[in-house]
Amino acid sequence: MNIMNSVLRYGAENIASELRRGIINGEILVSEKLPAERELAEKFRVSRGTVRSALSKLEKEKFIEIKPGSGAFVIYETSTIPVSEVKNANPLELIDARFALEPHICRLAVLHGKKEQFQKLETLVDAMAKSVKDPTQFASADTAFHQVLADCTGNNLLIWIINQINSVRGQDEWTKARHLTLNDNIIRTYNIQHNQILLAIKSREPEKAASFMKEHLEIARLSLTRAAGT
Repeated sequence: MNIMNSVLRYGAENIASELRRGIINGEILVSEKLPAERELAEKFRVSRGTVRSALSKLEKEKFIEIKPGSGAFVIYETSTIPVSEVKNANPLELIDARFALEPHICRLAVLHGKKEQFQKLETLVDAMAKSVKDPTQFASADTAFHQVLADCTGNNLLIWIINQINSVRGQDEWTKARHLTLNDNIIRTYNIQHNQILLAIKSREPEKAASFMKEHLEIARLSLTRAAGT
């Protein structure tokens, strides 16, 4: 389970979000046993009490069942969720879908985001700022930034949708688009916009955050449109 490989320090909400995303995305399968509390505490660099709080939250949300003496087991079924339309969408279609969702995600992040989630966003903004010359590293931090924004909403459906959109970024068409669009100038522009979005969210200005996100996605769409014409 590659979601366990984070080097960031997590709180209970972050751990729950990571595990929830893995379950929804099918990385952790139904009936699969999660690692022991001790192992999760070591992976996420937190106390066992923090892990226990995260698992308790997931149990209340019906993602897992905790069996005393045996461990935590996934009970959330994903097999009936249709994902083919997302997997088959091209980059421009996905940008349009993000345009419909992510400005409002910013509003919800203002309302429901936690301090530790904002700290994680800051870490990712810093990582992107250091990746101007490394499009692959930038793209990885960029994907994580938008996923954490969704996590801030606490809305499992939005979290799942953004996770599905992010899951196709490794496909050939996205890789080609990244090579065509991510130059030094566009990365610097995106970094400015990500920072504006984060500052507006931390300042609890939902409409300002939504407006910055719209501007960001408009630039991304324009860049993809130009790349598609080459």
